[in-house]
Amino acid sequence: MGRTAPRGHNGMKKKGEAGASKNYITRNQAIKKLQCTLGDFRRLCILKGIYPREPRNRKKANKGSSAPASFYYAKDIQYLLHEPVLDKLREHKAFAKKLSKAVGRGEWALAKNLEESKPVYRLDHIIKERYPTFVDSLRDLDDALSLIVLFACLPASQTVPASIIANCSRLAAEWQLYVMRTKSLRKVFLSIKGIYFQAEVQGQTITWLVPYMFTQNIPSDLDYRIMLTFLELYQTLLGFVFYKLYTDNNLVYPPKLDAALDENGAGIGALLLEEAGSKGLVVDRREEEEGETKEKKRVYAKDVRKQIHEIQQTGSKAEGGEEEEADSVAATFAGAQDDANLELDVFPTPSGADESDPTTMVVQPSSLSSSTDLFSPYYFYISREVTRPTLEFVIRSFGGRVGWDDVLGAGSPYKEDDPRITHHILDRPVLPASAASHPGKRAYVQPQWVVDCINRKTLLPTDEYKPGSVLPPHLSPFVDDDEVRQRGGYVPMEAEDGEDVEMGSEDEDDDDEEDLEEEEEEEESAPTKKASGKKGRPALLAAALDPSNDALRHAAELEAEGRGVAPAVFEAELAAESKKVKKDAAAAEKAKGPKKVSRSQEEQLASIMLTGKQKKLYNKMVYSKDRKAEETAKLQARKKEVEKRKKKDAGKVNL
Repeated sequence: MGRTAPRGHNGMKKKGEAGASKNYITRNQAIKKLQCTLGDFRRLCILKGIYPREPRNRKKANKGSSAPASFYYAKDIQYLLHEPVLDKLREHKAFAKKLSKAVGRGEWALAKNLEESKPVYRLDHIIKERYPTFVDSLRDLDDALSLIVLFACLPASQTVPASIIANCSRLAAEWQLYVMRTKSLRKVFLSIKGIYFQAEVQGQTITWLVPYMFTQNIPSDLDYRIMLTFLELYQTLLGFVFYKLYTDNNLVYPPKLDAALDENGAGIGALLLEEAGSKGLVVDRREEEEGETKEKKRVYAKDVRKQIHEIQQTGSKAEGGEEEEADSVAATFAGAQDDANLELDVFPTPSGADESDPTTMVVQPSSLSSSTDLFSPYYFYISREVTRPTLEFVIRSFGGRVGWDDVLGAGSPYKEDDPRITHHILDRPVLPASAASHPGKRAYVQPQWVVDCINRKTLLPTDEYKPGSVLPPHLSPFVDDDEVRQRGGYVPMEAEDGEDVEMGSEDEDDDDEEDLEEEEEEEESAPTKKASGKKGRPALLAAALDPSNDALRHAAELEAEGRGVAPAVFEAELAAESKKVKKDAAAAEKAKGPKKVSRSQEEQLASIMLTGKQKKLYNKMVYSKDRKAEETAKLQARKKEVEKRKKKDAGKVNL
């Protein structure tokens, strides 16, 4: 038999020993039960994922008291009693007391011994508890990456040590390096808050925010203790996740760091990837200077071409010798192709895995190959006034090659006067004087061109993105235009399919102009007929105003029978009047601007039958819907005014 609630001697339930008062516990009660401080309690709740709960009846949960309090599940607090981190926090508290006493007494040897045996806790078991599967950890990477990148941009201080900032910078660079190698980046958006990135890793979309590299005044009232607790958890989580991602792609984690390049500001280029099971380094940069030595011996395409040229010159060999030589050349060329694939971010199958098993092969889907290799044939050069880390990460994630000015850091694979450069990224109002001396053909664009090409998944014309020109609207790729359109929101014309939408709008304008001309001709030719018709057909006009009303339609049919009009003629007259009423309403709305949406009689009658709570909710829904419709109408009217103004300005320029 199950347990029953405690009862008194008369069979009644005791107050405060069952129900909400038993299931919930206040924060002060939880601290007393755990015998810890408020700071340690907050740290435990953050690490274990325990948060306050809202009971249905706060007075019952607080045992009849109406005092304000934060409530937690009693089972969650009971679960914290067996947490190993809590024991370590208690040990650290005792250690702090002993250390302060030793320092106060001047016992430096004892203080040094205590410092060496300082209690340290680990969060490995918490990561395993909160994320049972690897997919669960990938789903929770959004906040982790955003916080890691934020701390990587902060200056060192007494509150945030330099070691924490260096570790966050390393984790952020490792994540960018993985995204570039696997070409997992999908969307980029330049917003006021910062730069939003979205990547797709093993079927999971991961979105994170990177702040701009500006000098900002950091508020002094931030609670860094809470943020550092989250950071402690996320650093441990990212360490496990990155190890799994790198090893799945047959790479050694953590990647090696070139100290010389890192000191000179090479950024991501200072990290060198190493393939598992090999002694050589897998260099991520594709551009290598001639004569540069590598730790791993490879066969290059130029060596293959040279060998083929030598075979063509020596034509005095026997057929058997030629066949053997051709086989050796084919084998050499196959090896060169393998190295080329390695350079093109195609990862080999892990050792010991079945090559026929598709789950062991790290290959991008064929549908994404065209978009992920968007910049593969092009060479980019970043000018000194452009933010290099962001653009380098974005361009290399889509297969492009990047060079930069020496002011932005060391490690650039080519210089500004390289003839291979196809796109020169500037953020200046005019072209520099040295642009005329650049060899080859290159396009000078602003940084927004790169991001817009990625979001559109195609190479856009560079004419609108020249230095000094007014840039086109930068639309968010995270907004679903179809969903916004269904909800009655405003969708800008730039979000439509370019020329088709423009042609459609022009056709609609032409149709409207033709209809207006026809109406003007009809009005000029038969003004008396129009006036007499309105007076003689009041029921028809009423039915045209409200086509869904069956009673008005029946009255219009009776009126038509009295006038001797055939049913087919009546239907044509009703359709013409309905069309005319719609055009008049549209013209009036255009003249007066956006107006409030009026509710039908059926909706008003239905709202009367609702209860008070349902009516409040319904009114809120109606208000938000009407407000969205008004905002959409205002934006559409403003768009039309801007287009008219542009046409007038263009006409003046032509004159």
